[in-house]
Amino acid sequence: MSKILVIDDEESGRDNLLDILEAENFETVTAANGKIGLEVARLEVPDLILCNIVMAELDGYGVLKALRQEPLTSTIPFIFLTANTDKSDFRQGINVGADDYLNKPFTRDELLSAILNKLEKYANLKQNWLVGTHKLTPRMQLVLNNLTLAIKENNFDGFEVHYQPIVDINTGRITSAESLLRWKSPELGRVAPREFILLAESNGLIIDIGNWVLKTVCQQMQVWEDIGIHDLTIAVNLSPLEFNQLDLIPKVIHLISSHNIQSNFLELELTESMIMEDMNVAITAMEKLRSLGIKITIDDFGVSNNSLMYLKQLPMDTLKIDRDFIQNINDDYRKAAITKSLIQLGHDLNLKIISKGVETEPELAFLRENNCDAIQGFIYSPALPALEFQKLLFTNKFFSI
Repeated sequence: MSKILVIDDEESGRDNLLDILEAENFETVTAANGKIGLEVARLEVPDLILCNIVMAELDGYGVLKALRQEPLTSTIPFIFLTANTDKSDFRQGINVGADDYLNKPFTRDELLSAILNKLEKYANLKQNWLVGTHKLTPRMQLVLNNLTLAIKENNFDGFEVHYQPIVDINTGRITSAESLLRWKSPELGRVAPREFILLAESNGLIIDIGNWVLKTVCQQMQVWEDIGIHDLTIAVNLSPLEFNQLDLIPKVIHLISSHNIQSNFLELELTESMIMEDMNVAITAMEKLRSLGIKITIDDFGVSNNSLMYLKQLPMDTLKIDRDFIQNINDDYRKAAITKSLIQLGHDLNLKIISKGVETEPELAFLRENNCDAIQGFIYSPALPALEFQKLLFTNKFFSI
């Protein structure tokens, strides 16, 4: 299934495109402006981009120029959407690397024809992830080789932890942040997390990477505490391999102690799938971590009957609602019903509810109306390098809600 990114600051335009694309079984991601679109393209590395030209702050030309300069996104097929038929605009787009233009209003057939044409043209440039059942593509092998070399040499210079604010939905105050790993390889440039993290997990490299991330976060928490940033919770994602390491708890205790940070401001994020691998063992580990004061968040929790039944048994503090549940929520009564139920159930179990991936005002309004506790997403801020996040905390710790 091909993934298509739609960048358009007009909500009606995005919705119309999504209706067509999803009816054709394309996987879709959206961005409400050029700046968000640029960040999403870097993180998601879609198979094709549909982008409006005229947008505030960063227009379509600016988005395309930036993407064409980065190896990871330089060959993504890019189709401009425009209401202007001026030939000079057409030439400008071609000069910066556009693959096609669609003049508004265009028909469904015109849209699909342009998309399929470009996907076919670029099929040989972007190989499928797997060329055999267990065989890596050349791109994956190259990423793995670079990643293995960096870890073997204990060279984490290209790695950086970014922090995405989590905002109280009632006050607009930043109460916490999720730490997210980024990697810029000397040979490959910026590598998307979805590329290298899966490889790191499948090859055991995630243990060393995870240790570095956890240590880096604890060091940063100590720095922020020393300069007067207090009461800020930082969440760290754990992979199944990390969670199942016998030395996880002693390691966490050592990091908390050696960096003189308060354990109740460290949060560990787990996924439902890793807990369900061995629920009894997972519950024991979660209880030990919480006994130390460390918070536990369950991310990407499902909505099957079994999932909801297990929820009450898990020793945890926070439940995160995934972006999939809230995208276009005002137009999907099933999503709305599920999300309302999750929020209510979480509150009945005394859990904090965070909705992630919030991008639009209607999504924010729905979550506020249904008493979600906090949100995380591009509507407020993408993940930021530590110094930029620190500046945000000092200069604008409260967001307008």
